[in-house]
Amino acid sequence: MNHLDQFLFGYYPYIALTVFLLGSLMRFDRDQYSWKSDSSQLLRQGQLRWGSNLFHIGILFLLFGHAFGLLMPHFMYAPFMTAGDKQLLAMVSGGLFGVLGLIGVSLLLHRRLSDPRIRKNSKTSDIALLWLLWLQFVLGLATIPLSAQHLDGSMMIKLAEWAQRIVTFRGGAAELLAEAGWIFKAHMFLGMSLFLVFPFTRLVHVWSGFGTLAYVVRPYQLVRSRRLGLTPKAPLGQRDF
Repeated sequence: MNHLDQFLFGYYPYIALTVFLLGSLMRFDRDQYSWKSDSSQLLRQGQLRWGSNLFHIGILFLLFGHAFGLLMPHFMYAPFMTAGDKQLLAMVSGGLFGVLGLIGVSLLLHRRLSDPRIRKNSKTSDIALLWLLWLQFVLGLATIPLSAQHLDGSMMIKLAEWAQRIVTFRGGAAELLAEAGWIFKAHMFLGMSLFLVFPFTRLVHVWSGFGTLAYVVRPYQLVRSRRLGLTPKAPLGQRDF
């Protein structure tokens, strides 16, 4: 293993996660008016519904699939399936939703580049982000033929062990990827880089999407009508509006 691998898969994950968390917090605190998805739906709806729905279905499944697949310890699924079965499941489901996500992001990218009004109102970061996501989908799908060459699950176990060592701050994580192919490494590097650029792009609206889950446990807001005289007068600043 060389020094580049040690940096990319030993230190870079912590750099990306630190920027991801602190950068998101600082942007929310200092620049809340930019905290939005910057939807271009008002400019033209064509391709947006299909592209957005396919992209979000694909990316959300893959996000949670990668999280559970990489961070779940081997002993938790060993009684139910082998590492090879888990790898085959990941290849089939990841391939299906990866294709859906790739089609979706391709539609969104074509729409943003081909429509003069949308392109004029797009930031450079918007287009760059779509290209990064498109490339990440392509790299992810490219790992499937490589995984099919060794269906024993050995590489998947190493990838999962790498992720678990990173999140638990254990050493020796980078050494586990010494034998991984360059496509695997490129896919992992670009995935970490997406976390790095997250706070500086429209991706921050993902936090708001997860934040809406708080409404499930939020108490009801009571709104009383003052017109019917049902609400007693309250001091200024405490009245219902």
